[in-house]
Amino acid sequence: MTCSVGFFNSVPIAVLFVTVGLGYLIGKLKVGPIQLGGVCGTLIVALLIGQTGCQMQGDLKEVAFALFIFAMGYSGGPQFFANLNRSSLRYMVLPIIEAALVLAIVLTAVPLFGLDAGTAAGLAAGAATESAVVGTAAEALKHLGLPEAEVQRMEANIATAYTLTYLVGLISIVFFTSQVAPALLRINLREASRALEEKLGVPPGEGGESNLPSLPRLVGRAHVVKDVDGKTVAEVEALLGGRTAISRILRNGEAVDAAPEGRLAIGDVVVVLGLRRFALRAGSVIGPEIQLPEAHADDLQLSERAVVVNKKAVNGYTVGELAKRPNARRARGVFLQSIVRSGHELPLTPATVVQYGDLVTLVGAEPELSEAGAALGSELRRSGVTDLVFLAFGILAGLMIGSLSARLWGIPVSLGSGGGALVSGLVCGWINAKRPAIGHMPGHAVQLLKDLGLAVFVACVGLSAGPDAISLIRQHGAVLPVIGLLVSLGPACLSLWVGHKLLKIEGPLLVGAIAGQHVSTPAISAILTASGSSVPLLGYTVTYAIANVLLPVLGPIIVSLAYHLS
Repeated sequence: MTCSVGFFNSVPIAVLFVTVGLGYLIGKLKVGPIQLGGVCGTLIVALLIGQTGCQMQGDLKEVAFALFIFAMGYSGGPQFFANLNRSSLRYMVLPIIEAALVLAIVLTAVPLFGLDAGTAAGLAAGAATESAVVGTAAEALKHLGLPEAEVQRMEANIATAYTLTYLVGLISIVFFTSQVAPALLRINLREASRALEEKLGVPPGEGGESNLPSLPRLVGRAHVVKDVDGKTVAEVEALLGGRTAISRILRNGEAVDAAPEGRLAIGDVVVVLGLRRFALRAGSVIGPEIQLPEAHADDLQLSERAVVVNKKAVNGYTVGELAKRPNARRARGVFLQSIVRSGHELPLTPATVVQYGDLVTLVGAEPELSEAGAALGSELRRSGVTDLVFLAFGILAGLMIGSLSARLWGIPVSLGSGGGALVSGLVCGWINAKRPAIGHMPGHAVQLLKDLGLAVFVACVGLSAGPDAISLIRQHGAVLPVIGLLVSLGPACLSLWVGHKLLKIEGPLLVGAIAGQHVSTPAISAILTASGSSVPLLGYTVTYAIANVLLPVLGPIIVSLAYHLS
Protein backbone atom coordinates (compact mmCIF):
# COMPACT_ATOMS: atom_id res chain seq x y z
CA MET A 1 0.00 0.00 0.00
CA THR A 2 1.32 3.44 -0.92
CA CYS A 3 -0.26 6.77 -0.08
CA SER A 4 0.90 10.37 0.11
CA VAL A 5 -1.93 11.86 2.15
CA GLY A 6 -1.36 12.74 5.82
CA PHE A 7 -2.18 9.98 8.28
CA PHE A 8 -2.48 7.43 5.47
CA ASN A 9 1.19 7.95 4.64
CA SER A 10 2.24 6.43 7.99
CA VAL A 11 -0.64 3.91 8.22
CA PRO A 12 -1.42 3.25 4.53
CA ILE A 13 -3.61 0.19 5.18
CA ALA A 14 -6.15 2.49 6.86
CA VAL A 15 -7.20 3.87 3.47
CA LEU A 16 -8.58 0.43 2.58
CA PHE A 17 -11.02 0.49 5.49
CA VAL A 18 -11.95 4.10 4.84
CA THR A 19 -12.72 3.18 1.23
CA VAL A 20 -14.85 0.15 2.11
CA GLY A 21 -16.66 1.92 4.97
CA LEU A 22 -17.52 5.03 2.96
CA GLY A 23 -18.39 2.92 -0.09
CA TYR A 24 -20.92 0.80 1.77
CA LEU A 25 -22.29 3.91 3.49
CA ILE A 26 -22.92 5.50 0.08
CA GLY A 27 -24.26 2.18 -1.18
CA LYS A 28 -27.09 2.33 1.37
CA LEU A 29 -28.63 5.32 -0.39
CA LYS A 30 -31.95 4.21 -1.82
CA VAL A 31 -34.55 5.77 -4.11
CA GLY A 32 -37.59 3.48 -4.33
CA PRO A 33 -36.32 0.01 -5.26
CA ILE A 34 -33.08 1.49 -6.66
CA GLN A 35 -30.12 1.12 -4.32
CA LEU A 36 -26.55 1.82 -5.41
CA GLY A 37 -25.14 -1.08 -3.43
CA GLY A 38 -21.91 -1.44 -1.50
CA VAL A 39 -19.79 -2.74 -4.38
CA CYS A 40 -20.53 0.17 -6.71
CA GLY A 41 -20.26 2.62 -3.81
CA THR A 42 -16.86 1.23 -2.87
CA LEU A 43 -15.62 1.50 -6.46
CA ILE A 44 -16.73 5.13 -6.69
CA VAL A 45 -14.97 6.03 -3.44
CA ALA A 46 -11.86 4.06 -4.46
CA LEU A 47 -11.65 5.82 -7.85
CA LEU A 48 -11.92 9.21 -6.15
CA ILE A 49 -9.33 8.44 -3.46
CA GLY A 50 -7.12 6.89 -6.12
CA GLN A 51 -6.74 10.34 -7.69
CA THR A 52 -4.63 11.34 -4.65
CA GLY A 53 -2.00 8.71 -5.44
CA CYS A 54 -3.10 6.14 -2.84
CA GLN A 55 -2.69 2.69 -4.37
CA MET A 56 -2.91 -0.91 -3.19
CA GLN A 57 -0.25 -3.32 -4.41
CA GLY A 58 0.50 -6.98 -3.72
CA ASP A 59 -1.58 -10.12 -3.50
CA LEU A 60 -4.26 -8.93 -1.08
CA LYS A 61 -6.84 -8.44 -3.81
CA GLU A 62 -6.25 -11.96 -5.20
CA VAL A 63 -6.70 -13.50 -1.75
CA ALA A 64 -9.85 -11.46 -1.13
CA PHE A 65 -11.36 -12.42 -4.48
CA ALA A 66 -10.57 -16.12 -4.04
CA LEU A 67 -12.43 -16.08 -0.70
CA PHE A 68 -15.38 -14.23 -2.24
CA ILE A 69 -15.80 -16.36 -5.35
CA PHE A 70 -15.41 -19.65 -3.45
CA ALA A 71 -18.01 -18.54 -0.91
CA MET A 72 -20.36 -17.50 -3.70
CA GLY A 73 -20.05 -20.93 -5.30
CA TYR A 74 -20.43 -22.66 -1.93
CA SER A 75 -23.70 -20.87 -1.14
CA GLY A 76 -25.13 -21.36 -4.64
CA GLY A 77 -23.93 -24.91 -5.31
CA PRO A 78 -26.95 -26.84 -3.99
CA GLN A 79 -29.46 -24.76 -5.97
CA PHE A 80 -27.28 -24.73 -9.11
CA PHE A 81 -27.08 -28.52 -9.34
CA ALA A 82 -30.67 -28.99 -8.18
CA ASN A 83 -31.87 -26.89 -11.12
CA LEU A 84 -30.02 -28.99 -13.69
CA ASN A 85 -33.05 -31.14 -14.39
CA ARG A 86 -35.79 -31.56 -16.96
CA SER A 87 -38.41 -29.62 -14.99
CA SER A 88 -36.18 -26.51 -14.99
CA LEU A 89 -35.23 -26.84 -18.66
CA ARG A 90 -37.40 -24.04 -20.01
CA TYR A 91 -36.12 -21.64 -17.35
CA MET A 92 -32.49 -22.57 -18.06
CA VAL A 93 -32.88 -21.14 -21.56
CA LEU A 94 -33.15 -17.60 -20.17
CA PRO A 95 -29.73 -17.38 -18.41
CA ILE A 96 -28.17 -18.90 -21.53
CA ILE A 97 -29.78 -16.12 -23.60
CA GLU A 98 -28.44 -13.58 -21.09
CA ALA A 99 -24.87 -14.89 -21.26
CA ALA A 100 -24.83 -15.35 -25.04
CA LEU A 101 -26.29 -11.94 -25.85
CA VAL A 102 -24.11 -10.07 -23.35
CA LEU A 103 -21.06 -11.73 -24.91
CA ALA A 104 -22.22 -10.97 -28.46
CA ILE A 105 -23.07 -7.30 -27.83
CA VAL A 106 -19.86 -6.58 -25.94
CA LEU A 107 -17.62 -8.29 -28.51
CA THR A 108 -19.41 -6.44 -31.32
CA ALA A 109 -18.70 -3.14 -29.58
CA VAL A 110 -14.98 -3.91 -29.18
CA PRO A 111 -13.89 -3.25 -32.81
CA LEU A 112 -16.64 -0.69 -33.46
CA PHE A 113 -15.63 1.63 -30.63
CA GLY A 114 -12.03 0.57 -30.04
CA LEU A 115 -12.61 -0.92 -26.59
CA ASP A 116 -9.75 -2.79 -24.95
CA ALA A 117 -10.23 -6.06 -23.07
CA GLY A 118 -10.51 -4.38 -19.66
CA THR A 119 -13.12 -1.87 -20.78
CA ALA A 120 -15.16 -4.60 -22.48
CA ALA A 121 -15.17 -6.77 -19.35
CA GLY A 122 -16.07 -3.83 -17.08
CA LEU A 123 -18.89 -2.89 -19.45
CA ALA A 124 -20.32 -6.43 -19.26
CA ALA A 125 -19.99 -6.56 -15.46
CA GLY A 126 -21.68 -3.21 -14.88
CA ALA A 127 -24.49 -3.45 -17.41
CA ALA A 128 -25.33 -7.00 -16.30
CA THR A 129 -24.95 -5.92 -12.62
CA GLU A 130 -22.76 -8.96 -11.93
CA SER A 131 -19.89 -7.76 -9.74
CA ALA A 132 -18.12 -11.13 -9.81
CA VAL A 133 -17.19 -10.53 -13.48
CA VAL A 134 -14.91 -7.70 -12.30
CA GLY A 135 -12.80 -10.23 -10.42
CA THR A 136 -12.75 -13.06 -12.95
CA ALA A 137 -11.86 -10.62 -15.73
CA ALA A 138 -9.15 -8.83 -13.74
CA GLU A 139 -7.54 -12.15 -12.89
CA ALA A 140 -7.70 -13.23 -16.56
CA LEU A 141 -5.70 -10.17 -17.65
CA LYS A 142 -2.60 -11.65 -16.05
CA HIS A 143 -2.67 -14.56 -18.50
CA LEU A 144 -2.41 -12.37 -21.60
CA GLY A 145 1.37 -12.03 -21.29
CA LEU A 146 1.24 -8.22 -21.23
CA PRO A 147 3.62 -5.85 -19.42
CA GLU A 148 2.63 -5.11 -15.82
CA ALA A 149 1.85 -1.48 -16.62
CA GLU A 150 -0.57 -2.50 -19.37
CA VAL A 151 -2.28 -5.00 -17.08
CA GLN A 152 -2.75 -2.30 -14.44
CA ARG A 153 -4.20 0.08 -17.03
CA MET A 154 -6.73 -2.51 -18.17
CA GLU A 155 -7.64 -3.33 -14.57
CA ALA A 156 -8.32 0.35 -14.05
CA ASN A 157 -10.53 0.32 -17.14
CA ILE A 158 -12.53 -2.62 -15.73
CA ALA A 159 -13.29 -0.66 -12.57
CA THR A 160 -14.13 2.55 -14.39
CA ALA A 161 -16.31 0.93 -17.07
CA TYR A 162 -18.15 -1.03 -14.37
CA THR A 163 -18.86 2.13 -12.40
CA LEU A 164 -20.07 4.02 -15.50
CA THR A 165 -22.48 1.30 -16.59
CA TYR A 166 -23.68 -0.27 -13.33
CA LEU A 167 -26.31 2.34 -12.51
CA VAL A 168 -27.61 2.24 -16.10
CA GLY A 169 -27.95 -1.54 -15.90
CA LEU A 170 -29.55 -1.43 -12.47
CA ILE A 171 -32.18 1.22 -13.21
CA SER A 172 -33.07 -0.19 -16.62
CA ILE A 173 -33.64 -3.79 -15.48
CA VAL A 174 -35.68 -2.72 -12.44
CA PHE A 175 -37.93 -0.50 -14.56
CA PHE A 176 -38.19 -3.04 -17.38
CA THR A 177 -39.17 -6.04 -15.25
CA SER A 178 -41.61 -4.26 -12.94
CA GLN A 179 -43.26 -1.85 -15.41
CA VAL A 180 -42.37 -2.32 -19.09
CA ALA A 181 -42.46 -6.14 -19.34
CA PRO A 182 -45.99 -6.49 -17.84
CA ALA A 183 -47.21 -3.79 -20.25
CA LEU A 184 -45.65 -5.61 -23.22
CA LEU A 185 -47.29 -8.84 -22.03
CA ARG A 186 -50.58 -6.92 -21.73
CA ILE A 187 -51.16 -8.04 -18.16
CA ASN A 188 -51.88 -6.33 -14.88
CA LEU A 189 -49.08 -7.80 -12.77
CA ARG A 190 -51.07 -7.70 -9.55
CA GLU A 191 -54.17 -9.33 -11.06
CA ALA A 192 -52.12 -11.90 -12.99
CA SER A 193 -50.27 -12.86 -9.80
CA ARG A 194 -53.55 -13.29 -7.93
CA ALA A 195 -54.89 -15.51 -10.72
CA LEU A 196 -51.69 -17.58 -10.68
CA GLU A 197 -51.93 -17.93 -6.90
CA GLU A 198 -55.38 -19.46 -7.29
CA LYS A 199 -54.12 -21.78 -10.02
CA LEU A 200 -51.18 -22.91 -7.87
CA GLY A 201 -53.37 -23.38 -4.83
CA VAL A 202 -52.11 -20.59 -2.56
CA PRO A 203 -54.56 -20.27 0.36
CA PRO A 204 -56.41 -16.90 0.33
CA GLY A 205 -54.48 -14.24 2.19
CA GLU A 206 -51.20 -16.18 2.26
CA GLY A 207 -49.66 -15.25 -1.08
CA GLY A 208 -48.89 -11.58 -0.59
CA GLU A 209 -45.47 -10.17 0.05
CA SER A 210 -46.61 -8.83 3.41
CA ASN A 211 -47.03 -12.41 4.60
CA LEU A 212 -43.58 -13.57 3.55
CA PRO A 213 -41.65 -13.07 6.81
CA SER A 214 -43.78 -15.61 8.73
CA LEU A 215 -47.09 -17.38 8.53
CA PRO A 216 -49.83 -16.85 11.18
CA ARG A 217 -48.94 -18.52 14.47
CA LEU A 218 -49.79 -22.20 14.79
CA VAL A 219 -51.61 -23.33 17.94
CA GLY A 220 -52.82 -26.55 19.55
CA ARG A 221 -56.16 -27.14 21.29
CA ALA A 222 -57.83 -30.15 22.95
CA HIS A 223 -61.62 -30.65 22.64
CA VAL A 224 -64.19 -33.23 23.75
CA VAL A 225 -66.25 -34.57 20.85
CA LYS A 226 -69.88 -33.53 21.23
CA ASP A 227 -71.23 -32.30 17.89
CA VAL A 228 -69.42 -34.48 15.33
CA ASP A 229 -70.32 -37.97 16.50
CA GLY A 230 -69.84 -40.45 13.67
CA LYS A 231 -68.00 -38.05 11.37
CA THR A 232 -64.58 -38.97 9.97
CA VAL A 233 -61.42 -37.10 10.86
CA ALA A 234 -61.19 -35.80 7.29
CA GLU A 235 -64.77 -34.46 7.41
CA VAL A 236 -64.12 -32.60 10.66
CA GLU A 237 -60.90 -31.12 9.31
CA ALA A 238 -62.85 -29.90 6.27
CA LEU A 239 -65.40 -28.24 8.58
CA LEU A 240 -62.61 -26.44 10.43
CA GLY A 241 -61.10 -25.29 7.12
CA GLY A 242 -57.68 -23.83 6.41
CA ARG A 243 -54.52 -25.56 7.52
CA THR A 244 -55.74 -27.68 10.45
CA ALA A 245 -55.21 -31.29 11.46
CA ILE A 246 -56.48 -33.64 14.13
CA SER A 247 -53.18 -35.11 15.29
CA ARG A 248 -54.36 -37.20 18.30
CA ILE A 249 -57.49 -39.03 19.39
CA LEU A 250 -57.88 -40.23 22.99
CA ARG A 251 -60.65 -42.74 23.56
CA ASN A 252 -61.23 -43.91 27.12
CA GLY A 253 -57.81 -42.50 27.99
CA GLU A 254 -56.03 -44.51 25.30
CA ALA A 255 -54.54 -43.10 22.05
CA VAL A 256 -56.12 -44.39 18.83
CA ASP A 257 -55.07 -43.91 15.22
CA ALA A 258 -56.03 -40.43 13.91
CA ALA A 259 -56.30 -41.62 10.30
CA PRO A 260 -58.39 -39.44 7.93
CA GLU A 261 -60.97 -42.21 7.50
CA GLY A 262 -61.26 -42.86 11.26
CA ARG A 263 -64.60 -41.96 12.85
CA LEU A 264 -65.08 -39.93 16.00
CA ALA A 265 -67.39 -40.81 18.85
CA ILE A 266 -68.98 -38.76 21.61
CA GLY A 267 -66.57 -38.42 24.52
CA ASP A 268 -63.42 -38.74 22.41
CA VAL A 269 -60.74 -36.16 23.17
CA VAL A 270 -59.11 -34.78 20.02
CA VAL A 271 -56.01 -32.63 19.64
CA VAL A 272 -56.43 -29.97 16.93
CA LEU A 273 -53.34 -28.29 15.49
CA GLY A 274 -53.50 -25.46 12.96
CA LEU A 275 -53.51 -21.79 12.20
CA ARG A 276 -55.03 -19.87 15.07
CA ARG A 277 -58.03 -18.46 13.19
CA PHE A 278 -59.06 -21.95 12.03
CA ALA A 279 -58.18 -23.90 15.18
CA LEU A 280 -60.37 -21.59 17.28
CA ARG A 281 -63.41 -22.82 15.34
CA ALA A 282 -63.07 -26.21 17.00
CA GLY A 283 -65.11 -25.14 20.02
CA SER A 284 -68.24 -24.58 17.94
CA VAL A 285 -67.58 -27.41 15.47
CA ILE A 286 -66.34 -30.25 17.71
CA GLY A 287 -67.21 -29.49 21.30
CA PRO A 288 -65.91 -27.78 24.46
CA GLU A 289 -62.19 -27.21 24.98
CA ILE A 290 -60.56 -29.08 27.84
CA GLN A 291 -57.14 -29.51 29.39
CA LEU A 292 -55.35 -32.67 28.33
CA PRO A 293 -54.39 -35.23 30.96
CA GLU A 294 -50.83 -34.72 32.17
CA ALA A 295 -49.67 -37.93 30.49
CA HIS A 296 -50.59 -36.46 27.09
CA ALA A 297 -49.75 -32.80 27.72
CA ASP A 298 -46.80 -32.95 25.31
CA ASP A 299 -49.23 -33.47 22.42
CA LEU A 300 -49.99 -29.73 22.57
CA GLN A 301 -46.35 -28.63 22.78
CA LEU A 302 -45.45 -27.34 19.33
CA SER A 303 -41.79 -27.12 18.39
CA GLU A 304 -40.01 -25.66 15.39
CA ARG A 305 -37.33 -27.42 13.37
CA ALA A 306 -35.20 -26.04 10.51
CA VAL A 307 -34.13 -28.70 8.01
CA VAL A 308 -31.76 -28.51 5.04
CA VAL A 309 -33.13 -30.64 2.20
CA ASN A 310 -30.66 -33.31 1.07
CA LYS A 311 -32.76 -36.41 0.40
CA LYS A 312 -32.88 -37.69 -3.18
CA ALA A 313 -36.45 -38.91 -2.66
CA VAL A 314 -37.55 -35.31 -2.01
CA ASN A 315 -35.50 -33.28 -4.47
CA GLY A 316 -37.44 -32.05 -7.48
CA TYR A 317 -40.91 -32.95 -6.20
CA THR A 318 -43.67 -30.47 -5.42
CA VAL A 319 -45.17 -29.92 -1.98
CA GLY A 320 -48.43 -31.38 -3.25
CA GLU A 321 -46.74 -34.54 -4.54
CA LEU A 322 -44.92 -35.08 -1.25
CA ALA A 323 -48.14 -34.59 0.73
CA LYS A 324 -49.85 -37.39 -1.24
CA ARG A 325 -47.20 -40.01 -0.50
CA PRO A 326 -48.27 -42.89 1.77
CA ASN A 327 -45.64 -42.09 4.41
CA ALA A 328 -46.96 -38.51 4.67
CA ARG A 329 -49.69 -39.85 6.96
CA ARG A 330 -47.07 -40.28 9.68
CA ALA A 331 -46.49 -36.52 9.57
CA ARG A 332 -50.08 -35.54 10.42
CA GLY A 333 -50.02 -32.45 12.60
CA VAL A 334 -46.66 -31.28 11.21
CA PHE A 335 -46.96 -28.02 9.30
CA LEU A 336 -44.72 -26.55 6.65
CA GLN A 337 -44.03 -23.03 7.82
CA SER A 338 -41.54 -21.77 5.24
CA ILE A 339 -39.21 -22.72 2.39
CA VAL A 340 -36.18 -20.46 1.93
CA ARG A 341 -34.06 -20.67 -1.23
CA SER A 342 -31.13 -18.37 -2.09
CA GLY A 343 -32.18 -16.10 0.78
CA HIS A 344 -35.77 -15.72 -0.46
CA GLU A 345 -38.85 -17.20 1.19
CA LEU A 346 -40.94 -18.97 -1.43
CA PRO A 347 -44.73 -19.02 -1.53
CA LEU A 348 -46.18 -22.18 -0.04
CA THR A 349 -48.27 -23.74 -2.78
CA PRO A 350 -48.95 -27.36 -3.78
CA ALA A 351 -46.94 -26.59 -6.94
CA THR A 352 -43.83 -25.29 -5.13
CA VAL A 353 -40.88 -27.55 -5.94
CA VAL A 354 -38.59 -28.67 -3.10
CA GLN A 355 -34.88 -28.77 -4.00
CA TYR A 356 -31.52 -29.70 -2.55
CA GLY A 357 -30.24 -26.96 -0.26
CA ASP A 358 -33.67 -25.51 0.55
CA LEU A 359 -34.06 -24.45 4.17
CA VAL A 360 -37.43 -25.84 5.28
CA THR A 361 -38.99 -24.87 8.61
CA LEU A 362 -41.47 -27.31 10.14
CA VAL A 363 -43.73 -26.85 13.16
CA GLY A 364 -45.44 -29.66 15.05
CA ALA A 365 -45.39 -32.01 18.00
CA GLU A 366 -43.03 -34.88 18.66
CA PRO A 367 -42.36 -37.57 17.55
CA GLU A 368 -43.98 -36.71 14.21
CA LEU A 369 -41.87 -33.55 13.88
CA SER A 370 -38.57 -35.46 14.07
CA GLU A 371 -39.81 -38.10 11.62
CA ALA A 372 -40.95 -35.47 9.11
CA GLY A 373 -37.66 -33.60 9.37
CA ALA A 374 -35.61 -36.75 8.86
CA ALA A 375 -37.61 -37.57 5.72
CA LEU A 376 -36.61 -34.21 4.18
CA GLY A 377 -32.96 -33.91 5.16
CA SER A 378 -30.69 -32.92 8.02
CA GLU A 379 -31.48 -30.52 10.82
CA LEU A 380 -29.81 -27.14 10.32
CA ARG A 381 -26.56 -27.03 12.23
CA ARG A 382 -26.38 -24.18 14.70
CA SER A 383 -22.63 -24.46 15.17
CA GLY A 384 -20.78 -21.22 14.49
CA VAL A 385 -17.50 -23.00 13.69
CA THR A 386 -16.18 -22.94 10.11
CA ASP A 387 -14.33 -25.97 8.77
CA LEU A 388 -11.16 -24.14 7.73
CA VAL A 389 -9.53 -27.34 6.47
CA PHE A 390 -12.38 -27.80 4.00
CA LEU A 391 -12.25 -24.10 3.06
CA ALA A 392 -8.49 -24.05 2.46
CA PHE A 393 -8.34 -27.25 0.42
CA GLY A 394 -11.47 -26.28 -1.47
CA ILE A 395 -9.87 -23.04 -2.63
CA LEU A 396 -6.61 -24.87 -3.39
CA ALA A 397 -8.51 -27.30 -5.62
CA GLY A 398 -10.10 -24.33 -7.37
CA LEU A 399 -6.74 -22.71 -8.03
CA MET A 400 -5.52 -25.96 -9.57
CA ILE A 401 -8.61 -26.15 -11.79
CA GLY A 402 -8.06 -22.53 -12.81
CA SER A 403 -4.50 -23.24 -13.91
CA LEU A 404 -5.78 -25.53 -16.69
CA SER A 405 -6.18 -23.97 -20.14
CA ALA A 406 -7.51 -24.85 -23.57
CA ARG A 407 -7.54 -23.26 -27.01
CA LEU A 408 -10.77 -21.96 -28.54
CA TRP A 409 -10.37 -21.28 -32.27
CA GLY A 410 -6.66 -20.96 -31.65
CA ILE A 411 -7.16 -18.55 -28.73
CA PRO A 412 -5.93 -19.72 -25.29
CA VAL A 413 -8.83 -19.69 -22.80
CA SER A 414 -8.62 -20.47 -19.09
CA LEU A 415 -11.04 -20.18 -16.17
CA GLY A 416 -8.23 -18.65 -14.14
CA SER A 417 -8.03 -18.87 -10.37
CA GLY A 418 -11.33 -17.01 -9.97
CA GLY A 419 -13.30 -19.29 -12.28
CA GLY A 420 -11.62 -22.34 -10.79
CA ALA A 421 -12.49 -21.27 -7.24
CA LEU A 422 -16.08 -20.74 -8.36
CA VAL A 423 -16.31 -24.28 -9.76
CA SER A 424 -14.68 -25.70 -6.63
CA GLY A 425 -17.07 -23.71 -4.43
CA LEU A 426 -20.08 -25.08 -6.32
CA VAL A 427 -18.91 -28.66 -5.82
CA CYS A 428 -18.02 -28.09 -2.14
CA GLY A 429 -21.39 -26.49 -1.46
CA TRP A 430 -23.09 -29.45 -3.11
CA ILE A 431 -21.05 -31.91 -1.03
CA ASN A 432 -22.01 -30.12 2.19
CA ALA A 433 -25.69 -30.09 1.23
CA LYS A 434 -25.59 -33.85 0.64
CA ARG A 435 -23.33 -34.63 3.61
CA PRO A 436 -23.82 -31.89 6.26
CA ALA A 437 -21.13 -33.42 8.47
CA ILE A 438 -18.52 -32.53 5.83
CA GLY A 439 -17.25 -29.00 5.26
CA HIS A 440 -19.63 -27.04 7.49
CA MET A 441 -19.59 -23.26 7.00
CA PRO A 442 -22.25 -21.24 8.87
CA GLY A 443 -24.46 -19.10 6.67
CA HIS A 444 -23.33 -15.85 8.29
CA ALA A 445 -19.67 -16.82 7.84
CA VAL A 446 -20.26 -17.50 4.14
CA GLN A 447 -22.03 -14.16 3.76
CA LEU A 448 -19.13 -12.35 5.47
CA LEU A 449 -16.63 -13.97 3.12
CA LYS A 450 -18.72 -12.87 0.14
CA ASP A 451 -19.27 -9.30 1.31
CA LEU A 452 -15.83 -8.54 2.75
CA GLY A 453 -13.91 -10.47 0.10
CA LEU A 454 -15.56 -8.61 -2.79
CA ALA A 455 -15.40 -5.26 -0.96
CA VAL A 456 -11.65 -5.53 -0.37
CA PHE A 457 -11.06 -6.71 -3.93
CA VAL A 458 -12.94 -3.88 -5.63
CA ALA A 459 -11.37 -1.36 -3.25
CA CYS A 460 -7.90 -2.54 -4.28
CA VAL A 461 -8.81 -2.41 -7.98
CA GLY A 462 -10.41 1.02 -7.69
CA LEU A 463 -7.52 2.52 -5.72
CA SER A 464 -5.02 1.22 -8.26
CA ALA A 465 -7.02 2.74 -11.13
CA GLY A 466 -5.89 6.25 -10.25
CA PRO A 467 -5.61 8.74 -13.13
CA ASP A 468 -6.31 6.01 -15.70
CA ALA A 469 -10.00 6.34 -14.80
CA ILE A 470 -10.08 9.92 -16.05
CA SER A 471 -8.46 8.90 -19.33
CA LEU A 472 -11.09 6.25 -20.02
CA ILE A 473 -13.94 8.63 -19.17
CA ARG A 474 -12.57 11.17 -21.64
CA GLN A 475 -12.14 8.53 -24.32
CA HIS A 476 -15.37 6.51 -24.00
CA GLY A 477 -17.41 8.21 -21.27
CA ALA A 478 -20.46 9.01 -23.43
CA VAL A 479 -20.46 5.74 -25.34
CA LEU A 480 -20.26 3.22 -22.49
CA PRO A 481 -23.62 4.00 -20.81
CA VAL A 482 -25.40 3.70 -24.18
CA ILE A 483 -23.82 0.31 -24.90
CA GLY A 484 -24.55 -0.64 -21.29
CA LEU A 485 -28.23 0.04 -21.83
CA LEU A 486 -28.21 -2.30 -24.82
CA VAL A 487 -26.33 -4.98 -22.82
CA SER A 488 -28.91 -4.71 -20.04
CA LEU A 489 -32.14 -4.57 -22.04
CA GLY A 490 -31.19 -6.62 -25.13
CA PRO A 491 -31.15 -10.01 -23.33
CA ALA A 492 -34.19 -9.00 -21.25
CA CYS A 493 -36.27 -8.20 -24.33
CA LEU A 494 -35.26 -11.39 -26.14
CA SER A 495 -35.95 -13.49 -23.04
CA LEU A 496 -39.36 -11.87 -22.70
CA TRP A 497 -40.28 -12.82 -26.28
CA VAL A 498 -38.84 -16.34 -26.06
CA GLY A 499 -40.33 -16.96 -22.62
CA HIS A 500 -43.79 -15.77 -23.64
CA LYS A 501 -44.08 -17.02 -27.23
CA LEU A 502 -42.01 -20.20 -27.24
CA LEU A 503 -41.67 -21.38 -23.63
CA LYS A 504 -45.20 -20.34 -22.58
CA ILE A 505 -44.09 -19.18 -19.12
CA GLU A 506 -46.81 -17.40 -17.14
CA GLY A 507 -46.35 -13.61 -16.94
CA PRO A 508 -45.55 -13.24 -13.20
CA LEU A 509 -43.10 -16.16 -13.35
CA LEU A 510 -41.50 -14.79 -16.53
CA VAL A 511 -40.76 -11.31 -15.17
CA GLY A 512 -39.33 -12.94 -12.03
CA ALA A 513 -37.18 -15.22 -14.18
CA ILE A 514 -35.83 -12.24 -16.16
CA ALA A 515 -34.86 -10.52 -12.90
CA GLY A 516 -33.11 -13.76 -11.92
CA GLN A 517 -31.16 -14.09 -15.18
CA HIS A 518 -29.90 -10.56 -14.46
CA VAL A 519 -29.04 -11.62 -10.86
CA SER A 520 -30.82 -8.46 -9.73
CA THR A 521 -32.16 -8.42 -6.18
CA PRO A 522 -33.52 -4.84 -6.57
CA ALA A 523 -35.46 -5.99 -9.65
CA ILE A 524 -37.20 -8.86 -7.86
CA SER A 525 -37.93 -6.56 -4.91
CA ALA A 526 -39.64 -4.12 -7.29
CA ILE A 527 -41.59 -6.98 -8.90
CA LEU A 528 -42.79 -8.27 -5.52
CA THR A 529 -43.94 -4.78 -4.59
CA ALA A 530 -45.72 -4.23 -7.90
CA SER A 531 -47.41 -7.64 -7.83
CA GLY A 532 -48.24 -7.74 -4.13
CA SER A 533 -47.37 -11.45 -4.33
CA SER A 534 -44.45 -13.77 -3.72
CA VAL A 535 -45.32 -15.98 -6.71
CA PRO A 536 -42.72 -14.36 -9.07
CA LEU A 537 -40.02 -15.79 -6.79
CA LEU A 538 -40.78 -19.24 -8.21
CA GLY A 539 -39.32 -18.09 -11.53
CA TYR A 540 -36.57 -15.93 -10.05
CA THR A 541 -34.75 -18.55 -7.96
CA VAL A 542 -34.23 -20.96 -10.90
CA THR A 543 -32.64 -18.47 -13.30
CA TYR A 544 -30.75 -16.71 -10.49
CA ALA A 545 -28.96 -19.94 -9.52
CA ILE A 546 -27.88 -20.64 -13.13
CA ALA A 547 -26.95 -17.05 -14.05
CA ASN A 548 -24.91 -16.62 -10.88
CA VAL A 549 -22.53 -19.21 -12.33
CA LEU A 550 -22.70 -18.46 -16.07
CA LEU A 551 -22.07 -14.72 -15.87
CA PRO A 552 -18.82 -14.81 -13.82
CA VAL A 553 -17.42 -17.34 -16.30
CA LEU A 554 -17.89 -14.69 -19.01
CA GLY A 555 -15.07 -12.62 -17.48
CA PRO A 556 -12.11 -14.69 -18.77
CA ILE A 557 -13.90 -15.37 -22.09
CA ILE A 558 -14.54 -11.68 -22.78
CA VAL A 559 -10.98 -10.71 -21.82
CA SER A 560 -9.42 -13.33 -24.07
CA LEU A 561 -11.66 -12.75 -27.11
CA ALA A 562 -11.75 -8.96 -26.78
CA TYR A 563 -7.96 -8.78 -26.55
CA HIS A 564 -7.57 -10.66 -29.83
CA LEU A 565 -10.33 -8.66 -31.51
CA SER A 566 -8.79 -5.35 -30.50
